[in-house]
Amino acid sequence: MAIEDKSKDTLEDEFDDEFEEDEVEVNDPFSGYNRSMTYFNDVVYTNVLIPVSTGYSEVVHVEIRQGISNMFSNLVFPVRFVNNVLQLKFDNALEETGRFLINSTIGLLGFFDPAKEELEWKAHNEDFGQTLGFYGVGPGPHVVLPFLGPSNMRDAFSIIPDSMLNPTSEYFYDLPFDASNGIVLNGVFYINKASLHLGEYESLKKDAIDFYPFMRDLYEQNRINEIKE
Repeated sequence: MAIEDKSKDTLEDEFDDEFEEDEVEVNDPFSGYNRSMTYFNDVVYTNVLIPVSTGYSEVVHVEIRQGISNMFSNLVFPVRFVNNVLQLKFDNALEETGRFLINSTIGLLGFFDPAKEELEWKAHNEDFGQTLGFYGVGPGPHVVLPFLGPSNMRDAFSIIPDSMLNPTSEYFYDLPFDASNGIVLNGVFYINKASLHLGEYESLKKDAIDFYPFMRDLYEQNRINEIKE
């Protein structure tokens, strides 16, 4: 499993405009399974990820954790670059290239983000699901993925081509990639990311009358907005 980095986004940032949009119609033939998987993920998040990331945040200073997040974001440059090109967003692709070169050198392998801080060059997060949406491919049925959460058939399929561009993925290498290395790498990524957004997941749960359709609709509306951008 490859790391997909949108670490600078908070859940609130992604969904701030949700209720200002028209209600999204979701194709949800797997609602029974999706509810069960949402419950499973909630148990994992609540009893494993949140406690571990909370303890991690108490040991590792926030500036170190942000630097680690920056490094992961820098590594995922090929995914963003290729998908920006495929969507004909050439200015964004050029800016991504400049960000990668500057942050990989002056920024000490991406630990710091001088491209954003000094030049105001921000990351342009694009993935293959957005690329397919750009060319008119619909989302298909909604599906909740184990550990990863809400998705749909288009976006779930898109994990594979994005992984082939992702340096944190076994697909990126010609040599066999030790599964334990992948588990450790992804574990560090998700624990570090969660430690920077403590309280956000609980806040969403508190606001939801029925958690599964709430998260489903938020996800689908957010993806529509991302594809339109």
